[in-house]
Amino acid sequence: MALPPDTTDDPVDATARGRLHWVPVHHDGHRARMGIIAEWITQTRPAVFVSDVSVEAAILARLMGIPVVVAAMRGDRRDEAHRLGYDLADALLAPWPSSLPEPGWPAHWHAKSVHTGSISRYDGRPRPVTRGGRDRHGAANEVVVMLGAGGADVTPEQVRDAADATPGWSWTVLGGPETPWVEDPWPLLCRASVVVTHAGQNAVAECAAARAPAIVIPRTAPTANSAPPHGRCRAVAWPPYGTRGPVLRSGRPCSRKRWPARSAGSTGLRATARNRQGVF
Repeated sequence: MALPPDTTDDPVDATARGRLHWVPVHHDGHRARMGIIAEWITQTRPAVFVSDVSVEAAILARLMGIPVVVAAMRGDRRDEAHRLGYDLADALLAPWPSSLPEPGWPAHWHAKSVHTGSISRYDGRPRPVTRGGRDRHGAANEVVVMLGAGGADVTPEQVRDAADATPGWSWTVLGGPETPWVEDPWPLLCRASVVVTHAGQNAVAECAAARAPAIVIPRTAPTANSAPPHGRCRAVAWPPYGTRGPVLRSGRPCSRKRWPARSAGSTGLRATARNRQGVF
């Protein structure tokens, strides 16, 4: 079901004085989408409501007496809105392994977290193979840069400078303001010798699913998603001119053999199996 848009360039008290994330006053689209959700809950009477990132949708479902599962995100989520959403949740769906707990979380969040490992749209998808039936992996000196729609503090100029500073490496850029969108980056991720990516949960999950050696560029935002390397990827700031070749080569030891601890390719089934709260 498609919900009406609730965006506006001139919102009025969109955060309810800092308590929520997006509740613009007198916005027809916002009111309509919340009404649709409420009507669906009334008619369907679901056993549980799973909210991805919307604290407001989670609150609405819980106000209507429905148990709520919230898809949690890494990083500092101690702002008023996130704390409210995570506190009221019956369970937190944590798409990372339990061996990499989020530092700084309160104990009651950890207690109700269901760790699934990474969730990727590519879970279970076969890797591309050559005509001889061999797995395509590790093309010589090929860099794939995955910037998404704004998940990294890296400019197109920095990427061009890095490519100029690394002769012998081919660079393919996915995402960003100057690059056409690639609908299916899976073959590129599988064949890359190293992927340079932002630290978003989905980007790291797709690298994990592809078993791609990865260098992660974290954001400077205070709520930036954390991606602890732990031998599976290397997290670095954008390197200065002249050091990029060694940094790219350092990503190669991040063997795809180490990714299964973060992504086993069956996250949905594991989420159900690990539901100790009996909520979903």
